[in-house]
Amino acid sequence: MYTTLLPTIIKTSHQIKSDFLKRTVDIEIYSPDNLLGNERVNLLLLNDGQDLAQMDLEDTLSHLYETWKIEPTVVVGIQASEGRLMEYGVANRPDFKKRGLKANLYGDFVIKELIPYIQREVDLTINGKRAFAGFSLGGVTAFDIAWNNDNYFDAVGVFSGSFWWRKKDLKDGYTDDDRILHEMIRETKRKPSLKFWLMTGTEDELADRNHNFIIDSIDDTIDVVKELMKKGYQRPNDIFYFEMVGGKHDIPTWAKAMPKFLEWAFTKTTIL
Repeated sequence: MYTTLLPTIIKTSHQIKSDFLKRTVDIEIYSPDNLLGNERVNLLLLNDGQDLAQMDLEDTLSHLYETWKIEPTVVVGIQASEGRLMEYGVANRPDFKKRGLKANLYGDFVIKELIPYIQREVDLTINGKRAFAGFSLGGVTAFDIAWNNDNYFDAVGVFSGSFWWRKKDLKDGYTDDDRILHEMIRETKRKPSLKFWLMTGTEDELADRNHNFIIDSIDDTIDVVKELMKKGYQRPNDIFYFEMVGGKHDIPTWAKAMPKFLEWAFTKTTIL
């Protein structure tokens, strides 16, 4: 007879004094407990971690463990500060309002301070997949950091990504070539070893820049998919695009989408 244990969750709060950001960063760690010790353990970093309680992330993880949908995963929610619009974005590519000027420092914090902290504090060997995800502008930030650090990450998740993030205002002769993340993908000579989960909702916004009767958030996300495919990534093996009917740019929508992302990223492998 084999003994089967269901993972439980231990949630802890931590503070990291960041030399790069010159502030204290609050994080919450959801660690799987009640393990046999021979399991593969994954890691997920989430931007805008201050929203995870409203998403009932702990209950979501518990349900997925109880139904054997995902492997044990350490989830780290990184809370944003009042300077979110300066720390989030694409590194070294501020937008037309000069937002995102500290995005490179945030990336340094994640790679050089946060990940080593997790390795020291979490009493588990993280030997599985590593993913970085986020919501809205936090999703763009996760994409940027993972894209430029694929030696640390295997997958990216973006919920209602702010892929409109642009270097020129609409009234100043903007074209779609001014979208910053799309440009970053085009200008990257190498092909990072990553997989991508991109989600948007059909009611994510109302704006329609090009008057094609498709909201901009869908257009911008699909164009990210197109840029990735030009670099040689394939659907569905490398790219999963999830368009949620009725989905909005809000926490309830992202909470509803979260199980789908977790199952995609960390699906449990059945061993016979």
